[in-house]
Amino acid sequence: MKTNLILASSSPFRQSILKKFNLKFTAFAPDIDETPLAHETAQQLVARLSEQKARTAKQLFTDGLVIGSDQVAVFGDSILGKPHTKANAITQLTQFSGHKVTFLTGLSVYDIATDMAKTVVEPFHVHFRALSSEEIERYIDVEQPLQCAGSFKSEGLGICLFEKLEGDDPNALIGLPLIQLQRLLADFGVNVLMLQHRS
Repeated sequence: MKTNLILASSSPFRQSILKKFNLKFTAFAPDIDETPLAHETAQQLVARLSEQKARTAKQLFTDGLVIGSDQVAVFGDSILGKPHTKANAITQLTQFSGHKVTFLTGLSVYDIATDMAKTVVEPFHVHFRALSSEEIERYIDVEQPLQCAGSFKSEGLGICLFEKLEGDDPNALIGLPLIQLQRLLADFGVNVLMLQHRS
């Protein structure tokens, strides 16, 4: 079965995760407004944005299965997105020190031909160790995680900030839960293992 696989993300991290499936795919950068709606929960936000990102593919492609994903960090009652500035990153990591933060990743697969989408939200919990202000500043200066939800890159030096990680799929923390993705693709008739070529 030949299926065009499309990733609605310009993130090099999501692209590298998707490459683990060993399938050809096209990637593009979706352009959407990511502002939360009034009274929208974190789960509703990432579900809506991941599907919205996937659906923008119909502006560029006529067929294919599109993968959209969005992620936020939830701490207490607050939804935390990308810090964008060093000051915001320091604030986020200072708040997280010694506490648990939940990352919610919305994942959507959209079939352009049938205009059907299926969306799930995958949680992942990060327990931060107690961090000194010097450690926080040094980490931010070295890794510059200003475009990452939660102000860290777990696939890099960010792993040194943690006491423990808790979740069903470590890929979820980087922004693309592959276990859920293969289930969603199966719902659209795509069996990832059966598309592999013998070497």
